[in-house]
Amino acid sequence: FIQMLRSAKKREVLQLLKTAPEEMLPFVVETVVAAQSVASLAALSDFLDFSKEPKSLLEKFLYAAAFSPRPSGELLRLVLDKLDGKQLAPEVQETGIVAVGSLVGKLCQQKLCGLQQEVERGVETILAGLRGAKEESEVVIYLLALGNAVLPETIPTLLGHAEEGPTAVTSAAISALRQFPAWHISSKVKRAMRRIFHEKRKSYEKTCRLAAAEILLENEPSPMDVINILLAAKELETETATFLLLKVQNSLR
Repeated sequence: FIQMLRSAKKREVLQLLKTAPEEMLPFVVETVVAAQSVASLAALSDFLDFSKEPKSLLEKFLYAAAFSPRPSGELLRLVLDKLDGKQLAPEVQETGIVAVGSLVGKLCQQKLCGLQQEVERGVETILAGLRGAKEESEVVIYLLALGNAVLPETIPTLLGHAEEGPTAVTSAAISALRQFPAWHISSKVKRAMRRIFHEKRKSYEKTCRLAAAEILLENEPSPMDVINILLAAKELETETATFLLLKVQNSLR
């Protein structure tokens, strides 16, 4: 079916989308996304009306885009165009932003980061949204998108939210940092994780402290980090201390 769509003309794909039975439409949309030909994406752009389509179909499209193994710049542009400047249902907006992060990350893995305007536009969309976010839940969504994008230049932004944000924001920022490979977990990142785990600046929820400790233990931990984490574990309840001890043992292995 995908091979057929890749050789089809735009009007043929559009006709297929318009005449597909309602119960088959989500499958057809997924397949058109998977085809990723210029004609199929142009047909999908004409067909999808984000102001009218049911949320379930729009989310199906966005999930299909996010999970595409080798997305194109055209697919990212289509997602950005559909999100741009529209009043959307919160669930659709959130799924769309996370999908943008995923697409940016995968395009950068294909070494297309500095070569495509769509990637720059996607990054700026996420960062601008994060700067303008008022609600805690909004901030969390944009941080999740940055975690999907895995862009080294966003690490300072993530660190700021990890140390200064409320619990949900701190948790999302640390979760995003854990997506980065070891060579991006610099001494600056480790110092911030130490401050969070040892609560040098303020109190943090237990799960945030544990996540910070995991970053330290999973990325070439220093002997002093291991010693200090074990000493701090004495002050924690049994379950938490046991969890940290297992992490240390895994790290030593």
